[in-house]
Amino acid sequence: MTTGLSLGTSRDRNRARDAGRTSQRRGRLRGMLSDPFRAAVEHGNIDDAGALFSEDAAFRSPVLFKPYEGRDQIVKVLHAAERVLGLGGEFRYVHQLEDADDRVAILEFAAVVDGKQVEGIDKLTFNEEGMITELKVMIRPASALQLVGAKMAEEFAKVGLRLPS
Repeated sequence: MTTGLSLGTSRDRNRARDAGRTSQRRGRLRGMLSDPFRAAVEHGNIDDAGALFSEDAAFRSPVLFKPYEGRDQIVKVLHAAERVLGLGGEFRYVHQLEDADDRVAILEFAAVVDGKQVEGIDKLTFNEEGMITELKVMIRPASALQLVGAKMAEEFAKVGLRLPS
């Protein structure tokens, strides 16, 4: 009895599997969508990081419900964050995870602010052109979130950033 369905030989299936693995390795060698953002932040190049956002991107704060919208607003947030989290050179990314199919990356960070350990993640979402459309930040523990939130509010006033409307 013939069904018309051919699964091919074992050798054909192995070649297809190996080709898929090679393609996946090549994708990893090319880098991740989040690599330019990570590099810019780690080197303190906030304007370079800002250029990676789409014009209508959104920043979702761990403190506020409403997002900051637009690249210009996000660049101000990034400058404030660099002053709060980056001072003293103790900010670093410790893990980087990415799902290229869903165009989402998670960058886990650690920092010290006023002697307090801060842990958090930056969740980046990308459009088809590779531009960042959303940056969502989460911070723990609660005491660190309160400290960072208060310091960010001070910096927002200095950079002319108001609460989102």
